[in-house]
Amino acid sequence: MAAIPSFAQTNVYSVNAVGYVQQTYQPGVYQMIANPLNTTNNTIGSLLSTVPTGTTIYKWTGTSYAVAARARGVWDNPQFTLNPGEGCFINLGGTAPFTNTWVGEVMQGNLTNATAGAGYVMWSSIVPQAGDADTLGLTTNLVNGDSVYEFNSGTGSYQVWARARGVWSDPFGGNTAPPINVAQSFFLSAGGPRTWARTFSVNN
Repeated sequence: MAAIPSFAQTNVYSVNAVGYVQQTYQPGVYQMIANPLNTTNNTIGSLLSTVPTGTTIYKWTGTSYAVAARARGVWDNPQFTLNPGEGCFINLGGTAPFTNTWVGEVMQGNLTNATAGAGYVMWSSIVPQAGDADTLGLTTNLVNGDSVYEFNSGTGSYQVWARARGVWSDPFGGNTAPPINVAQSFFLSAGGPRTWARTFSVNN
């Protein structure tokens, strides 16, 4: 995945900052993805308008997956939303890798991403910034017993980071925080509502 915000090469002084992020998907495997930039139309019909026929999107509703499929160059549910902070699985159709270019506004200011309650939720960073859960401010909003599940497309399985006794337990036998890439989503498992609050500006 290449993340190339357009404002990275210049000084930005306007309130609004428009950027782009490029992400490459591999055919025939599942990837957990996210929309890193806000647009006036955060639907897959607009955001993923050129993915190959045979591509399928799976979005977790809290109890099951809502599914959108692309056939003959058309989505069967083009109004399927994918807002910044949400996430979904993509299974790319065809036989070749495909690079999608996300274009939109970098969300700035005081930002809040909140879950509705206990259970599993597909989550992602509202802003196009890579880091780990500590540096991106996620850890401070979690409690012991909460877990982050990241899907490994290469193995087809989840890697789990769990909070216990105020520290992370990672899938490698250590205490590192889960890494979070631009345009990547993950599952959060929590015992109640959680809020991921950020204050972000491209000028800082």
